[in-house]
Order: sequence, then structure tokens, then C-alpha cells
Amino acid sequence: MLSQNELRRDYILDRWVVIAPQRRKRPSDFLEAKGSVVERTVCPFCSGNEQLTPPAKLVYLRDGEDVRKTVEDGESRHKNWIIRCIPNLYPAFSTPDDQKPELEFKSTDLQKSMKALGFHEVLIESPLHDEHPSTARKFQLKLVINAIKDRFHYLSSRGYVKYVSVFRNHGVNAGASLSHPHSQIVAMPILPKIIDEEAKASRNYHEAEGKCIFCSIIEEEAKSKRFIWENESFMVFAPWAALNPFEFWIFPKRHQSSILETTDIEVENLAETLRVSLGGLKSLLNDPPYNLGFHMLLENHYHWHVEVYPRLTIWAGLEKSAGMFINTVPPEDAAESLKGIFKLEEKHVREE
Repeated sequence: MLSQNELRRDYILDRWVVIAPQRRKRPSDFLEAKGSVVERTVCPFCSGNEQLTPPAKLVYLRDGEDVRKTVEDGESRHKNWIIRCIPNLYPAFSTPDDQKPELEFKSTDLQKSMKALGFHEVLIESPLHDEHPSTARKFQLKLVINAIKDRFHYLSSRGYVKYVSVFRNHGVNAGASLSHPHSQIVAMPILPKIIDEEAKASRNYHEAEGKCIFCSIIEEEAKSKRFIWENESFMVFAPWAALNPFEFWIFPKRHQSSILETTDIEVENLAETLRVSLGGLKSLLNDPPYNLGFHMLLENHYHWHVEVYPRLTIWAGLEKSAGMFINTVPPEDAAESLKGIFKLEEKHVREE
């Protein structure tokens, strides 16, 4: 157990974190009382309310024992869907009419800008209002993963798209405006700062060492006190310089740059990993708000992964004014708490 506060630098990013056990909170101190949540009278994502959303760019339909893929157009909507991916009604990036738009870049000595062109979609993960990944059927989670693969493949093939971000916000305090299980997919014409730093570091390491820096991280963390859980294809651990209490990362053991390279068995194992890890997080901390993000890049030296950030603390003056972050729960302690609850969750999942 870490007894003194310690500064830690991220594996890759030029970012330091204060691990501050002297400001420690126990896992139970993070539990929030769950009061009644005011829901909309009508949920636009629920089955039967399809007319309240734009036509879907991707629909999975149940066809007997099989799943059929299609799209929607005009006013018609499919009713027997099990996955829908729709344009966001309030997009951060706007889809151009032209398939090869001119990305006009404006620049002065102090100011730079360009049009925020791209795609912003909502992946509705289930027709059931409460089927969140922490309790979802593995079959449904496999569909979600395959839908992410489908949209990632399509969006990343657009000529002007430089990065496709897949993320989910769970809970009001994590930014979710609707409680129905859904993720968001944003395709943009630039490479965001964190991904750019990861890409440069992984490229430099590969050129210098002849191997993947993320594979080296996985190898080291598999033997560390930050290791949490694994199955045949994926490993979960608390990162060395975690920004957030109980933050954990999910990595495929086999080197691959994006989710497009996953095999059918790896999709199944990822579904299990998401169910176990998010179910364990829910059990340990009474269903906390969290943000989850996929990091994927179509470059051979890169190694895709998922990062999960529980929203248990508030970033205040030091974080916002100086970019210096404080985490009151050492990753080793977080891993120890998560390890036991993940094992219990694994038992429940495999008995279902």
C-alpha cells in the first residue's frame, strides 16, 4: 500500500498525476444514495418510438435465428430491430453533402480554424430501456461490438476523416442526457491531442525497439499489482498514472490496431470482458457514472484499447488551471478492490 503521496508520469503522454493516498477515500465513501430519477415521459430510443428519431444509418434486424443488416430511408422505420445507429440530432460535427468536401483551413498568427465536418451518430445498444452493459445479455453485447465494427469501417474509409471516436457516457454526471443504453460515434477531420501523442510515442518506440509499446505495457502490467482480470483474449488493469479513482483499461492481448481486426471469438470474449468489468464496477460502487472510450487508429504500430473513467470526483482549480491531476486512490488499491468483485461477476456471467 502506498503510504506517501507520489507524482507519476503517464506511460506515454506528457502528463503527470499526483497519487495522493493521504487524501484517501475508501470505496464505500464513493457510494452515492440513489434517489428517484426523473425520466422523460417518452424515450425516443425505446422500441415503438422509432418515428421520433432520424432514419437509421445501420439497423440490425432479427431474422429467425439470424441477424440481418439494413438501413432506413425517408419516413419508414423498422420495428423488429435489435440495434439501431442514427444521426445525432444535435451533432458536434456536421456531415457534408459532398463525399469529398474541401476542408478549408483558416489561419492567422494567433488564430486557426476549419469547418467541423464529419459524422456524429448515436448507437442505440438495445431495444430494452434498461439493458446497460453491466447487466446486458452477452448476445446483445456482441451485437453492439459488431455494430461498432461496421460503423468504424464505414466512417474511417471516408477520405477526409482522420479519426473515429467511439464512447459512451453512463449517468447524468457523466454527460448522458438519456438513460436508455447508447454510445456515440464521432468521425472528425483532425487527430485529437491524446491520440496524436499516443500515435507518435508508439511509432517512435516501434522504430527504436522493434515492438509495440502497448504490448510492453501489457506484459509489465500482467505481473504487477495493478492487474485486475483477464480471459483468453483480453486483459484489464488499472493504469500506472490513472487520472481517476478506480479507472481501468481493457486491452486485447493480441496486437491489433483497431477493432476491425478482432475475430469472432475475440468479439465474444470482449462482450464477456465488458459485462464482467462494467458489472463489477456497478457492484463495487453502486452503479457510478462513468465515461468509456475506445482508442483506435489504423496504424500498424498502434494497439487499440478501451479506457473506463468512473466519475467519482470533481476536477477543480488545480486540474483546470494547471492541468495537474490528483487521484486519491492508488491504482494498486483500486485494482485490489476491483479484482475480487470482477471474479464474482465472472462467475455470474458464466452461469447465465
